[in-house]
Amino acid sequence: MLDDFMMRATLAGVGVAFAAAPLGCFVVWRRMAYFGDATAHAAILGVALSLALQMSIFPGALIVALIMAIAVTLLSGRGYAMDTLLGVLAHSSLAFGLVAVSFLSGIRIDLMAYLFGDILAVSRSDLLVIWGGAALVVALIAWRWSQLLTATLNEELAYASGVDPKREQLILTLSLAVTVAVAIKVVGVLLIAAMLIIPAAAARSLARSPETMAMIAAAIGAFSAIAGLRAAYIFDTPAGPSIVCVTAVLFACFSLTGWQTRRQV
Repeated sequence: MLDDFMMRATLAGVGVAFAAAPLGCFVVWRRMAYFGDATAHAAILGVALSLALQMSIFPGALIVALIMAIAVTLLSGRGYAMDTLLGVLAHSSLAFGLVAVSFLSGIRIDLMAYLFGDILAVSRSDLLVIWGGAALVVALIAWRWSQLLTATLNEELAYASGVDPKREQLILTLSLAVTVAVAIKVVGVLLIAAMLIIPAAAARSLARSPETMAMIAAAIGAFSAIAGLRAAYIFDTPAGPSIVCVTAVLFACFSLTGWQTRRQV
């Protein structure tokens, strides 16, 4: 576990956990789980764009994730239920992305690495991108924390307090796009939503306040990254899915503990 590549993988997993934790809380509170999934699926188009232009994966994934998130915001309320709209955009963008990747000639592509992550192949430059993105997301959420909470609780209350809910939604959209772009290397397109939702959902049964929930979610995500990598090292299992499995087990344990406590009370 002290090998150089394992240290880089551990730092990458912890960085993604810190970025996803506070954002995941708002995803859970706002019931935006499918929104995060759709944005993550769209990132595979960004991967195809980056490979075609022979540039880093991060800017391509960030641009396409932003476009998807803004498109969903603009198209909502146009006659389609939100879950229907998200379902169409999520699966169609993933399909178009996979088809686009197949047209790239002369480039060796490991699709499994982009779908499920390749955390063990994280480089030092990737670490800079991941931690830079995580710092940006944490700074955005911390800067707008009270306004985001107000807009999440009640839109009318937000307007009365001088807070524009649409602006706060845009900040969440930007944060989500950045998180997707930095996490694609670590857990892949198909597992990003899990790292957003499961730690926050697990923390919900333990927290007494929104701030505590965000901190507990960060701790759960970081522990899951470390424990998942350790399990992958011992049992020779895929690293990204192993991290998500640890998170899911913690969610089940905390949920059961919380249910038993409420039952006794």
